[in-house]
Amino acid sequence: MSGDHGHGDSQVNCGSKGSDTHKHKDKHKDKEHRHKDHKKDKEREKFKHSNSEHKEHSEKKHRDKDKEKLKHSDGSSDKHREKHKEKRREEKIKSSHIDRPKKEKENGYVSPAAIKSEPEEGNGFYPSPQYNKTKQEYDDEEFEYKPKKVKTEHDKKAKKRKHEYEEDDEDEPKKKTKDKKTTEGKKAKKEEEEKWKWWEEERSTDGSKWRFLEHKGPVFAPPYEPLPDKVKFYYDGKPMKLNAPAEEVATFFAKMLDHEYTTKDIFRKNFFKDWRKEMTSEEKSKISDLNKCNFSEMSEYFKAQSEARKQMSKQEKQKIKEENERILQEYGFCIMDNHKERIGNFRIEPPGLFRGRGDHPKMGMLKRRIRPEDIIINCSKDSKHPKPPPGTKWKEVRHDNKVTWLVSWTENIQSSIKYIMLNPSSRIKGEKDWQKYETARRLKKCVDRLRSQYRDDWKSKEMRIRQRAVALYFIDKLALRAGNEKEEGETADTVGCCSLRVEHIKLYPKMDDQEYVVEFDFLGKDSIRYYNKIPVEKRVFKNLQLFLENKQPEDDLFDRLNTSILNKHLQELMDGLTAKVFRTYNASITLQQQLKELTSPDDNVLAKILSYNRANRAVAILCNHQRAPPKTFEKSMQTLQTKIDEKQNQLSAARKQLKAAKSDHKASHDDKSKKAVEVKRKAVQRIEEQLMKLQVQATDREENKQIALGTSKLNYLDPRISVAWCKKWSIPIEKIYNKTQREKFAWAIDMAEKDYEF
Repeated sequence: MSGDHGHGDSQVNCGSKGSDTHKHKDKHKDKEHRHKDHKKDKEREKFKHSNSEHKEHSEKKHRDKDKEKLKHSDGSSDKHREKHKEKRREEKIKSSHIDRPKKEKENGYVSPAAIKSEPEEGNGFYPSPQYNKTKQEYDDEEFEYKPKKVKTEHDKKAKKRKHEYEEDDEDEPKKKTKDKKTTEGKKAKKEEEEKWKWWEEERSTDGSKWRFLEHKGPVFAPPYEPLPDKVKFYYDGKPMKLNAPAEEVATFFAKMLDHEYTTKDIFRKNFFKDWRKEMTSEEKSKISDLNKCNFSEMSEYFKAQSEARKQMSKQEKQKIKEENERILQEYGFCIMDNHKERIGNFRIEPPGLFRGRGDHPKMGMLKRRIRPEDIIINCSKDSKHPKPPPGTKWKEVRHDNKVTWLVSWTENIQSSIKYIMLNPSSRIKGEKDWQKYETARRLKKCVDRLRSQYRDDWKSKEMRIRQRAVALYFIDKLALRAGNEKEEGETADTVGCCSLRVEHIKLYPKMDDQEYVVEFDFLGKDSIRYYNKIPVEKRVFKNLQLFLENKQPEDDLFDRLNTSILNKHLQELMDGLTAKVFRTYNASITLQQQLKELTSPDDNVLAKILSYNRANRAVAILCNHQRAPPKTFEKSMQTLQTKIDEKQNQLSAARKQLKAAKSDHKASHDDKSKKAVEVKRKAVQRIEEQLMKLQVQATDREENKQIALGTSKLNYLDPRISVAWCKKWSIPIEKIYNKTQREKFAWAIDMAEKDYEF
């Protein structure tokens, strides 16, 4: 059995033989000989011991041997270990360049890079060993059609052995080479272990969000840097020097010159009006027509600046990265209840031009620079208060532990209050999410009663009750938002269920072999168009006909209903119930049902992930989470198709090589030709898997080009459904949630088991 562990043992022995006096070259040569012997032994073992039970017995035997060797190495003197430290590092680096057999990775003796990848992938929770692969391994050997049982068991045992060695290494730090990567890996792993599992603690019942809060305040936008003298602004064909405030606002327009916003009349009108406020009286008298303004030189200057940033050297980029990291460490964290918590966005938004969504009536207006005098700070009385920049002062310092924000200010466009809050992975955000999904689960228990009640209300003698019942039916069935009241002309013309107008719906007694069809066409949140044709129940259709009688297109459909009335009614039906709870419930229950329907036990991992994305897509369609196809969509699809074509050619060539290798083996029947057949077979399998991955990727991209999956995944789907699905089908959680999402849903990943039901 030396073939399975010879190379690994040589590494262990290298660290334990303190009395070894061989020179470096002899040691390296001896290591190469052992490596060759290892390869031969491994090859013999490959054919000799294919039986998994025998392999288990052998591995157990060698684990015991390894432990004995590690115990023996305790006698090494510290002084001698330091003397040979550099030699061992050099040998390890050299040996890493040798084409080592794959077994070395499998039996736990991984490189420091693999150790480093654990905290990066783990993000504060511990995935099971089968998920604990490096990113490169997933890329190279993404998925297997039907993994061999022997290999799976071997991998599990290998991981177990790895952990046994790591436990022993805590007592014997001399075993690990103290290089930079290993140190970083251990440091990150220590941070993982110290991750605050707030969900295991008792929650506050007095309404307070924290007991202690300390932070450094916000990071303000950098001051304006005037343009170089060579960069000119032209008015009516003549160069003109602007004062600094007017020049700064002009640069905002110049940076957007290639954007369609600057062609819109409302944008240009609002910009010019606000720009003139920043001009001197002399500038105002000269500049009277935006069409005579020439910002092209400014625009070219900023394009050149952008290109120069892209062409920066690694050293320059590294310097910027280090400075950003320094700022993050200083301002990006706070202390809350004796725990270090990450702050969401600690930078104040720089001044610029307001864009808004859709045809917003205020687009083009100037977003003014936020100064310390606009800022309200929230922290503990007994904390070290944030200091404003020299020569300035805060608007106010509060100590309100009933709110979760750290910093607030009022922006000038819509007079809305902006906040600096904690990161989505924080306790406060996590608790809010958890509570949201628990409320939706409570709705599941009484949703049948509620549905029965609003159906009865369709027949009410009171018009207001009928309107409320039909609106509730739309919120439940179509996952419509309630729609908030707003001042006319202040925002874009977007509506929700309660604010629908007569012009937004059309009724068809019969359409496409369906009866009682309602056609919806309106702008929803963020000016996203909602268009849907859906058959409804006869009683709903008759009520809608009644609501439309004697009304003009601009009149309200539900003229006796608003969001306040609806939300008050929902609270009476169930404590904490809102239109959003209905939306969350319907989204989560749809995902759970779709996953059960679409997931086939016989599918490989890649096919299961495709099924997950299709289930997610069903939810996104329900919630109307649309997006415009990416500008680079066609180009990226062409690139992907080229890769698919190339991979198909590779597969064809690999199959021919396999066929030839089989013919050679049939003729010679020797070990060499048998090995060649095995190598070619594995190559074919690997290329088939890579091809399948590309084809699934192409299908996924095409299906999702106009659907935004992320919104529902982050805001409406109980993460425990996804985690349970991953655990049930042994899908790496990294394939469903990225690093940021795993941090946000650490509570769900830790608590959900494979049998979790929403």
